[in-house]
Amino acid sequence: MPIGRPPNSRDDMKNRTTQVIYGYWNEVRHGRLAPKRFDIEPARIAGILAETLILEHAPDGIRFRLAGTRIAEQFGAELRGMDFLDMWSPDERHELRHQLETLRNQGGALLFEIDARTAGDRSVTFEAILLPLVHTRDEVDRFLGAISCASPPFWLGTEPLTSLHLVSSEIVWPDGRPHGVTERLAHPPC
Repeated sequence: MPIGRPPNSRDDMKNRTTQVIYGYWNEVRHGRLAPKRFDIEPARIAGILAETLILEHAPDGIRFRLAGTRIAEQFGAELRGMDFLDMWSPDERHELRHQLETLRNQGGALLFEIDARTAGDRSVTFEAILLPLVHTRDEVDRFLGAISCASPPFWLGTEPLTSLHLVSSEIVWPDGRPHGVTERLAHPPC
């Protein structure tokens, strides 16, 4: 799975929810590595709040701070406080941890596709995105994100999703390259 690639239009983002949250995040970012947590105004993304989430980078993991009502309904659980990485296999957990560290240090948007299954082996495909946020310190310690399904099956929300598989993932660089490289090019040494 690629670690990063040049920016594109939002054409690679299949779902409207992903396009909306990415566009809004990129707008309030103003060319910075990441916007501040308090730059995010929920009213500006009101139409997709049910599919949004915020994760917190903590010493003991990547914890859900909040998950929209549709996400909680689909997983059949309140996710607040749960470790996001515990939802994945060890290999996928390692890959996601590495990609989230890249976002923390270099910016970018983590775009990924998920195959989710119920205990009865029904499956559904989601598109998800995670975007870095700066909370109280001058470092990325939160992630704004969304999980959405373009064509939800009739049963989604009636049977909890019990397992996830990472189908694909990539980092999209809004500025064409990792933020540190962009900064150095914008301010060359004298």
